[in-house]
Amino acid sequence: MTAVPADCALYTTCIASEFVKQLFDCNVAGNAQSISPPLTIDVPTMLACQHLARVLADAYSNPIQLDLDMIRYNEALHKRSTRMVATHEDSLLEKFPHGQERLLEKPSVILDSAGRIILWYLPDAISPWIQAEMEDTTIGMGSLLMKSMTSGLDTQWRTFPSNFHASDRRQLTPGCINLAPCWFMQGWEPHGLPPADGFTPEVSATLKGKGGPKIIISMQRATLLASAALRVMHPKLYWASVATHIKLA
Repeated sequence: MTAVPADCALYTTCIASEFVKQLFDCNVAGNAQSISPPLTIDVPTMLACQHLARVLADAYSNPIQLDLDMIRYNEALHKRSTRMVATHEDSLLEKFPHGQERLLEKPSVILDSAGRIILWYLPDAISPWIQAEMEDTTIGMGSLLMKSMTSGLDTQWRTFPSNFHASDRRQLTPGCINLAPCWFMQGWEPHGLPPADGFTPEVSATLKGKGGPKIIISMQRATLLASAALRVMHPKLYWASVATHIKLA
């Protein structure tokens, strides 16, 4: 566990994440003990955290196990699998045939044959009013999303227009943009200490633009909730992220 300085911008996120983890543990144990909300988070965020913890606990209490060993499946994948090589996909399907299809109708966790959680299914984990905030923010990014469409190079397949369809939700614009506050090409750039033979983390081009600060502010609550969910779902990854953010700061 990494100690987070109280003057760090990440502090509130960590406080909220621990609040969600405590609520989750109580809900899973069936303990009606009241967990006092931290005074450092506002009421809307506190209510959103309580709702998230309930959905996470409901999912954890509804496990669904598959006849699939995820370790063996991972070992059978190509190092840079794109799912675009038909022969490789056919080989995988032969080794790991599809099981019975199931319709997920409530929060659940999907386990592999060894009991490892490989998927959290969390419908409506984000409160409806926060989803509305996110939709409004996405609408405001319409011009950036429109510019993101590309064609031609196979390396840009993620933004081919054929991968998107028009939305029936108000003025939403199809597209795909990178909003990573600290973007680096992992696996493509050399690793080491900059500037010599090392990678230098860089803010994404989208956030460097004129509307960057507004986008970051609009992402704050949703990002906090994503971190809180990660605190429950993958504690090691969560603490590794916290430690990395503190070092970058």
